[in-house]
Order: sequence, then structure tokens, then C-alpha cells
Amino acid sequence: MNWTDERVEKLKKLWSEGLSASQIAAQLGGVSRNAVIGKVHRLNLPGRAKAGGTQTASRPKRPAVAAAPRPSNFAARPATVRPVARPAGNTLPKEELDVDFDIQSEQLPVPANGNNVVVPMSRKLELTQLTERTCKWPIGDPLNDDFHFCGNESPDNSPYCTYHQRLAYQPSAERRRMR
Repeated sequence: MNWTDERVEKLKKLWSEGLSASQIAAQLGGVSRNAVIGKVHRLNLPGRAKAGGTQTASRPKRPAVAAAPRPSNFAARPATVRPVARPAGNTLPKEELDVDFDIQSEQLPVPANGNNVVVPMSRKLELTQLTERTCKWPIGDPLNDDFHFCGNESPDNSPYCTYHQRLAYQPSAERRRMR
């Protein structure tokens, strides 16, 4: 939709009469409410007249600038500096703690039917070594050098081997029983 001079003048007139953007869009036809709002802002029109007769504060007028295409490296306005509340007391971030977790040991659910569970040996693959047919179960802490993935064969294009499928996809009844 093109904004002709006639349509812009009609927009200015209706806006100064206090019509809403939706009402103006309906009268102009072929234009959305958002298009009207956008054009009003680009024209720097003052706030609409209110029903009570008062007019809202208008934005300060910017100097007219010739419309020129912006270069691809156009920089945004610099951010304004605002004071930030700093946390204190209990909300203060804690210093780095030296805590050792034994992440390698997995808590395995005990099968309800009493069958023995065979935990497969991990092939200890790195992320770049994984394929569609390897188990992508992460083992260890990603921040440590010994982090790896299971890497065993996964059936039917599943992301996990048979063992890790049972850990990842537990029936809801079994999950409730484990709690």
C-alpha cells in the first residue's frame, strides 16, 4: 500500500480529530491499524485528542532528515546507562565452590520385576564422533576433560542405546512408583 499525499493528509486530519488508529484504518481502507500507527510515528504527529478535550503530550520533534538508505554497518543508538541494583546478603552470588561430585556413577532404577540389569560398557565417544546409529547419552560433566557420550549402537534411529532408552523413556506408572 502506498501512502499518497491525499491519504497522508486524510490521516493527519482524522488523527487530529481524535479518531483511533483502527477507525482511521477503516476509513482509509486497504491499510491496517499497525500501518496507521507506524505512519503516525514516522510523521511525528502529536498525541491524539482525548474525549475529555485534553491532548496527550507529544513527542519532541526530530529535525527533518533526507531519506537515504542506511549503510549495512549502521550502528544502533548507544545504550543509555541505568543504575542497577546490586545483590547483597543471601542474594549475593557465591564464590566458586570446590565441590567434587561423583557424576560418573549413575543411579540406576531397580527393575520392579527383579530382573538383573546389564549396564553396557561405554565406548566414550566425543561429540564429533557421534553418528545416527550411536547412543548420544551424555556421561560426566561437560566442563571436565573426561566428558563423553555412551556411543553404543542405537536401534531404529533412536538417539539412545537400548539401556539408555529404558532410562530416558520410563512409563509414567513406573516413574510414580520410583518416587
